[in-house]
Amino acid sequence: MSLNLLSSNWENIVTPAVPTNQMIAAIDIGTNSLHMVIVKIEAKLPSFSIIAREKETVRLGDRNLETGDLKPEIMNKAIACLGRFQQLAKTLEVDSIIAVATSAVREAPNGKEFIHRVEEEIGLVIDLISGQEEARRIYLGVLSGMEFNQQPHIIIDIGGGSTELILGDSQEPHSLTSTKVGAVRLTGEIIKTDPITESQFKYLQAYARGMLERSIEEILANLQPSGSPQLIGTSGTIETIAMIHAREKLGTIPTTLNGYQFSLQDLKTWVNRLKKMNNIERTTIPGMPEKRSEVILAGAVILQEAMTLLGVSSVTLCERSLREGVIVDWMLTHGFINNRLRFQSSIRQRSILRIANKYNINLEHSDRVALFALGLFDQMQGKLHYWSEDQRHLLWAAAILHNSGHYISHGSHHKHSYYLIRNGELLGYNETEIEIIANIARYHRKSPPKKKHENYRNLLHKEHRQMVSQLSAILRIAVALDRRQIGAISHIQCEYFANIQQLKMLVYGFFPDDECALELWSLDYKKDVFEQEFGVKLAITFIKKT
Repeated sequence: MSLNLLSSNWENIVTPAVPTNQMIAAIDIGTNSLHMVIVKIEAKLPSFSIIAREKETVRLGDRNLETGDLKPEIMNKAIACLGRFQQLAKTLEVDSIIAVATSAVREAPNGKEFIHRVEEEIGLVIDLISGQEEARRIYLGVLSGMEFNQQPHIIIDIGGGSTELILGDSQEPHSLTSTKVGAVRLTGEIIKTDPITESQFKYLQAYARGMLERSIEEILANLQPSGSPQLIGTSGTIETIAMIHAREKLGTIPTTLNGYQFSLQDLKTWVNRLKKMNNIERTTIPGMPEKRSEVILAGAVILQEAMTLLGVSSVTLCERSLREGVIVDWMLTHGFINNRLRFQSSIRQRSILRIANKYNINLEHSDRVALFALGLFDQMQGKLHYWSEDQRHLLWAAAILHNSGHYISHGSHHKHSYYLIRNGELLGYNETEIEIIANIARYHRKSPPKKKHENYRNLLHKEHRQMVSQLSAILRIAVALDRRQIGAISHIQCEYFANIQQLKMLVYGFFPDDECALELWSLDYKKDVFEQEFGVKLAITFIKKT
């Protein structure tokens, strides 16, 4: 039995579809604005061309000051906007719509309620992504629009609620960070007068600098001593500064701002001018977009402090960011990109392995458990369950990480596994997928899923709860098959008899004269949950190796 599932058998975990030209829409549900980009994918290149862009300033980040909840009237506005985006996408006959939510929804106590409402009311599924995952997809988006030539680049994306800083060189990102400072957040929390007072301005500068220091220290620590990175800026704040700078300097805004550069000294000049203006005066600045005037000062200060801490003298604008990164990530996972960015195509596997190594998981044992789990999954598919390759992968991930909780303690280690997976910043996954993986691992032993369990209640959809219940039942059997963690079982062979509701399992020993008594006892002990979940009797026959 191969123990090398983590490398040679990876292609069996997720099988990409045959690439064909498609129309894809990506929606970014941000703290300040909702954006949509619609692209046509050219499978043979592989590349994509942008067909349409849409944007609406909704301000999801304007949350209830006491509770932190998204406000009902703003949620309604956002849902109406998403409905319009969805209708436009359907009019243009897109094949898929991918929607991601970031800082505001991520932090709001009722963020998941908002996501559930969107799905219930307009049928749009939203992926909630972590700060690090947001940074990774921003990196992909920038790489799709700029050539780094293997040189170190630092990317800064200043959003409404968070700022992402990324270090990369067109290969693997060396650092992915997300900090809770954004143009909308700092405007609401710090700026109380119009125009800003000098004391508020000094506090704004100090607060932004203090919050950014840790991320920038990480970026600089990962930078090679000989590296002199270029700073790339993305998203609304930096685009706005580039527009008003170009309008004043050139007398017009270029057709494309991609690659447009301005200096730290230019930025400081604009910050000094902006802080003296009230909002009405800022709206009259040539090139200032509607509603950006309200938050531009806070965003500009974040950029100024970041550039000062990084020790860079200029920033270059890239017009591609998270939305385009969502498209690239979709292309990677669906087999459109094989060579360029190839390191990203295995990001899920590599992320799982990072967590496994971090928590000293016995990978030989986890690999065997994963093989058994996937073998059982495959032999039951179409008979006792109808889950797809996507769920097969989540089962694999849970199988590899199911014992991570041993890092904390042996007692209740399944509960510790849930916590470590849930908070492990797994890249390549949305928050729902991470929740599912953590729950599957949580229920590999002891009590089966119950509604009174908070972690199980975190799964909003009945389908997701059923997924966890069934896949964790499969994982229980797989764990039992390697009870002594020595590879005593070679392989299994299953046959389903529908007329008597029985699953016959032949269990083959690996070592001559080994009766595998502990594995067989463990199977008998754990099979009740499996039988109840799938409505079958599990009949086990052991075949000893002679």
